[in-house]
Amino acid sequence: MQSNDPTTSNEAQGAGDTPNAELAALKARIAELEASNVELRDTVLREKAEIENQRRRLHRDVEQARRFANEKLLNELLPVYDGLERGLQVEGGDVASVREGIALTLKSLLKIAENNGLVQVDPLGQPLDPEKHHAVSMVEAPGTAPNTVVNVLQKGYVLNDRLLRPALVAVAKD
Repeated sequence: MQSNDPTTSNEAQGAGDTPNAELAALKARIAELEASNVELRDTVLREKAEIENQRRRLHRDVEQARRFANEKLLNELLPVYDGLERGLQVEGGDVASVREGIALTLKSLLKIAENNGLVQVDPLGQPLDPEKHHAVSMVEAPGTAPNTVVNVLQKGYVLNDRLLRPALVAVAKD
């Protein structure tokens, strides 16, 4: 029972084209998405590699900074070493000149330390501060207020507002 109606055969043929056209459109869309996916993967891999390279550079820079952190300080200390070595080479100098050389060297050393954030704590005549001073003895000191530092056995040091070593002191008794 074949129909000789030309409309029927055209409809059948048009209906056949629609699934093929949809299939072709879907295949094109899949190809487009796959290309986009490949592009995105490449971008992610490049970004990941860049992040890894930055991490390595940062690690290297931190390592270099750690290794050479004291370079500036040590470079400033070299003249102090030179001064001490010259002082040791002097033969037959009098005590006063040797003492003066040591005092100048100490002054230079303290200046370098101060430039690098180290402050000396010398609390003589001040009230005892348990945050910065460590009292090792109490002594009779007529005319001095109680708990006042009357003798500094060892000076203390503060590094950038942080106590490095407390001053060892003797304070006046009540």
